[in-house]
Amino acid sequence: MPTIKTAIDVATSAEIVWRVLTDFNAYPHWNPFLVSIYGPPVPGQRLKIQERYPGGHPSQFTARVVKAIPATELRWRRRRVLEGIFDREQAFFIIPNGVDGVRFIQREHFSGVLASLIMPFINKKTLKAFSLMNLALKRTAEAKR
Repeated sequence: MPTIKTAIDVATSAEIVWRVLTDFNAYPHWNPFLVSIYGPPVPGQRLKIQERYPGGHPSQFTARVVKAIPATELRWRRRRVLEGIFDREQAFFIIPNGVDGVRFIQREHFSGVLASLIMPFINKKTLKAFSLMNLALKRTAEAKR
């Protein structure tokens, strides 16, 4: 299963990183990639998400929250029109990393019959978008400690 993964160390608590990650109303103010999310970060709930890749135009999709463990993990899944064609599961992990900090990991798994064909076209821009979001999350969370 193709996967894209990035990570960044954040010098603040897991609780603060979780608050920044799940405060969807604030996304337009700090998040350069996921520019808006509507819906609660609660398992089973639907989210309406607007993303913007660097240099690209915004696009919208819906996703269903799969897992939400406070200060630890947030995960959602989205599918195209037909399941099994090109499905995506995006996850965010907050892992304690020393006395005063965490490692924030952003990962997306791709599956379905078209996944390996589409990956060469989206790999680079997705890595860049994840890295930009990670850095913005780090700055925002560290400013709140």
